[in-house]
Amino acid sequence: MTDQLDRRGTGLHVSDRFEEVMARIGEIDPLLRAEADANEAGRRLTPRVEEALHASGVYSISMPRDLGGLEFSPRQVIEVVEALSRADASTGWVAMTLQMAIGTTAAYLGREPFAEIVAEAGGRALAAGQGTRPGRAVPVEGGFLLSGSWQFASGLLHATHLHTAALVEGSGEVRVFTLPKQKATIVDDWDVMGLRATGSVDYHCDEVFVPTEHTYLATTTEPLLGGAVFRLGLANFAGIQHVGWALGVGRRLLEEMQRVAASKTGTPGGAGVDSAEFHADYAHAEATLRAARAWNMEVWADIESTLSAGGSPSTEQETLARLALSHVTSVAREVGQIVYRWAGTSALRGGDLNRVFRDLHGGTQHVTSGPGVRHGCGRKLAGLAPDASWVFLALVDPA
Repeated sequence: MTDQLDRRGTGLHVSDRFEEVMARIGEIDPLLRAEADANEAGRRLTPRVEEALHASGVYSISMPRDLGGLEFSPRQVIEVVEALSRADASTGWVAMTLQMAIGTTAAYLGREPFAEIVAEAGGRALAAGQGTRPGRAVPVEGGFLLSGSWQFASGLLHATHLHTAALVEGSGEVRVFTLPKQKATIVDDWDVMGLRATGSVDYHCDEVFVPTEHTYLATTTEPLLGGAVFRLGLANFAGIQHVGWALGVGRRLLEEMQRVAASKTGTPGGAGVDSAEFHADYAHAEATLRAARAWNMEVWADIESTLSAGGSPSTEQETLARLALSHVTSVAREVGQIVYRWAGTSALRGGDLNRVFRDLHGGTQHVTSGPGVRHGCGRKLAGLAPDASWVFLALVDPA
């Protein structure tokens, strides 16, 4: 217990290997772009992309340093996910879910249980699953019997393990369960408009035994391994990932618009991109995306300062983090609409712009930026819920 308390009191780790990982992502960027269509056709990342991601080190960025991980700070994680998502939205989505799930699993389960998971995986463990709609867990000797049906398990086709939430009968607590994915029934039903390459399939469990030591309380902010960043808890950790994704996809859309404009400018059919109206709209899109990025980085810089001082985010800080994520998601959606309008028929035909536009509208549907989050932020910031606190994605008033 003393070691755990000492760890929580240490400052936030800011990795000195950040530039190294970003350089590796830069090196594989052409590959990620080139494989994007093949990813989509196969509804999962290609083997070449899988191996490139492993070699780049991105699956270690949220792994505790106690286990040899990189344990990046929040703003470092945002930039990594942003770069990957700029190259390919689905690749960024899969990478962000897998690296977050395996890193937090290690931090909250502890050394020995996580070693068992790595052994089950044969050495290269990755986790994916669903946490927003819990299943059911019945306590039995030594563990739980896990049952339920879950959707949107992004990256599961590339994972070795499930991490999935369930409500414990009797106690009413929500716990996260980690188990080999072979113990679940996977339903390959991912037939969607956008983010096709994420393979966000459904899965079912029917009274699957999970040892107690392979579970943790879903609301925990007390890591057994790792440093200050893990005091954020799962909901805040997820928010970091989605900020990076929205920023990367928004930037990629503006890149695609630049290519369209360059091909049309000065031609009779390209009069639209030579108009003052287009120039103003593009400038607006650029300004709003940059402003949203700056605000998110400001919010997370403030939270990082709190973590470095040995504290945990206040309700006000969590509120701003959720609102800033909601805002950048809305901005990315607005950028997509501007680009789609001015790209004309170039956006209708198959190709990079068409795919990125569809992926954008898949990702912006995520619950982390849903109406309920904005409503909670508004209540808190308006002073109407002074004593409320965040539980996952809901602002909850005291009982």
